[in-house]
Order: sequence, then structure tokens, then C-alpha cells
Amino acid sequence: MTREHRAARKSGPRTNLYDDITDKIIAELEDGRLPWVQPWGTAAAQAPLAMPCNASTGRQYSGINVLILWGAVIQQGYPTQHWLTFRQALSLGGNVRKGERGTTVVYADRFTPEDEKRHARETGEDANSIPFLKRFTVFNAAQCEGLPDDMAIEAPPPPPGLIEPRVEALIKATGIDFRIGGNRAFYVPSLDYVQVPPPQAYFEPINWHRTALHEMGHATGHASRLGRDFSGAFGTRKYAFEELIAEISSAFCCASLGIVPTVRHADYLGSWLEVMREDSRAIVRAASQASKAADWLLAHLPDDSTDVDRQISTEARAAA
Repeated sequence: MTREHRAARKSGPRTNLYDDITDKIIAELEDGRLPWVQPWGTAAAQAPLAMPCNASTGRQYSGINVLILWGAVIQQGYPTQHWLTFRQALSLGGNVRKGERGTTVVYADRFTPEDEKRHARETGEDANSIPFLKRFTVFNAAQCEGLPDDMAIEAPPPPPGLIEPRVEALIKATGIDFRIGGNRAFYVPSLDYVQVPPPQAYFEPINWHRTALHEMGHATGHASRLGRDFSGAFGTRKYAFEELIAEISSAFCCASLGIVPTVRHADYLGSWLEVMREDSRAIVRAASQASKAADWLLAHLPDDSTDVDRQISTEARAAA
């Protein structure tokens, strides 16, 4: 789909929120920018590397909203990853500054048509529900005034030298069969194991950890975990879709752990574009499943650095 075709579709009467989101992400990809890989640590990114969260409730945003809000932070140069609705700002004693424009995020829901409910009552079968998106507007905390002084305080970055041990402790805690060796990284769904080359094979040591999180993202899809579809052969759109999930999942895990996300498999860019052009809901579904994958992995993260230090110390003694 060309930019002209997308513009014509946008001007038509049947445009919807899925189209709006997908068109924007396709345009980003065509310009060589991946929404899940942002230029953290540069002049364009004043906000620290982190997952976006609601400043009132403290809850992290998930799925496609992470990509939308990361994009807004970079585009507008906001200094924080904290967001609020207009009413939340008022409830906290503050307000959105006059003239500020909000960012549209979405809430996924489903509804069941009346004829489906009637058919279900008559036949005893399950009623088919239809997924849809609701849109609502949020404002970056930097667009507000009068908020409590302790609102939107950014968590400090992880101490130097702690990130890698935390990733390694996380890998062990998941219980996934994780093997080190060979000259390429992969996950084997049929045998349910991950294999990654040894760390010394990587020019930057942190790339080993990025790669490990990508392959672990695939492993979350095993039937014993989140049960994703691995039936697509290499080169198919199903295969590309699973790679997209693992890419975004890895980015979410990296951001949560203090690692700047990078592209692990840019060679799939053409396939991702095909998937999105064919199905305007694909990127929303991929981001949703990526959030579930990242949440599954991060749920195994040791509670604090003491647990990690204890585990690393034990392993060091065993190796001595």
C-alpha cells in the first residue's frame, strides 16, 4: 500500500482506529524507523529509557499504547514517561496547561451483537464477540501544571554492572531450557529449548543479553506457557508475525531492565510491512501478545538486587 493509497483511505468514510494506527506505523517503517526502537540517550530523547506509565495509578501502559506513547515522547521531546487523562490531572489538584494537545491511546474491548446472543441462547453455543478499540486522550505530565511535587518522579537507572546479572538470573528463574553454544541464536518449538552463541561471540556483551531476551520471547509462546501459533514455516507471514512479537517483546523487556532496545532481525522488515498492509489489526495484536510475553518473562525477575547478588555469588563459589 503506497502513501497515496493510505491517504485516500484515511480521507474515506470508513476509516477506523486500526487503520490510523497501522498507517502511522507503516509510514515509520518505510522511513526506516522502528517504533519499538527509539533513540534513547540522544538529544531527541529527553525522557529516560522506561516503560510509559500512568502518573495517577502507577500502572504501566501495555501493547500498542507503549509504541504510541514512546513515539509521542520522542516526537514532542517530553522529559518524562508519565501520562495522565485530563480528569486525572484535575483530581490530583493540577490541570493540563491551556493549548496543550493530548495523545490518543486505545483500550481494547469486545462486544457481542444481539443476534449472536440470541443465536447462542437458541443453540447453546458460545456467542461470537467482536473486538474493537476505544480511543481516549492522555497528556504527558510535562504538559500539566499544579501536580504534586512527587508526581512523575522517574526511577533511577539500574546501577552499573547489575543489568547483566539480572537478565541472567531472570533466564534461570523462568525454567526454560536455555543452552549456550553454536554460532546462531534460535528457539526450537518442538523441543522447547533456546540456544544462543557464547557471549564472546558478540562484539558488545550487552548484545548477548538482547539476543537472549529475543529468543526467550519466542519461548513464551510454547503450549505450556502462552500457547502461540508456531505453525508458520520460515518465509511465511505467520513466521514473520511471530518474529514481530519477539522483537517487540524483547524491546519491552529491555526497556524494563534498563537496556536500550535495538533491532535484532531487521531483515524481516519487508515481511512485517506485508503483514501490516494485509491486516490493519496485525500490529495491535502483535503488540498485545508481545506485552503478554514480556509480562510472563518479567514476572520471574528476582524481587531485588540482593537475590541476584546471592545467586551470582553462589555460582561464583561453585565455579571456583
